[in-house]
Amino acid sequence: MTTYYFNKTLEMSFEDAIARVTEELKKEGFGVLTEVDVQATLKKKLDADFRPYRILGACNPPLAHQALQAESHIGLMLPCNVIVQDAGNGRIDVAAIDPLVAMARVDNSGLEPVAVEAQSKLKRVIENL
Repeated sequence: MTTYYFNKTLEMSFEDAIARVTEELKKEGFGVLTEVDVQATLKKKLDADFRPYRILGACNPPLAHQALQAESHIGLMLPCNVIVQDAGNGRIDVAAIDPLVAMARVDNSGLEPVAVEAQSKLKRVIENL
């Protein structure tokens, strides 16, 4: 099975991890467009307890623009998701989607250079945490 993400485990608080991930994304030209608090949503909608888990919708505007010019429906796969989740015992797991794997099913060779660049940037984000 192909791995569809890059990840790293950190030893810090959950909120510090969110701040650190956001900072590293910014260094690579990404902004966080959306933030989904899965723990709060599951509690509110299902009254279910769940570990701290956030989905950050990260967007690099120049790369998104290139992708949208190459493929009009690619917005279905944007923004690039990054998750931050409590892994227990003071550990936080951070993972980012691999854009190259995600876009591999789209039959459009014009997307490959954009996906490769996004992949490189997101790998650096994870590595630099």
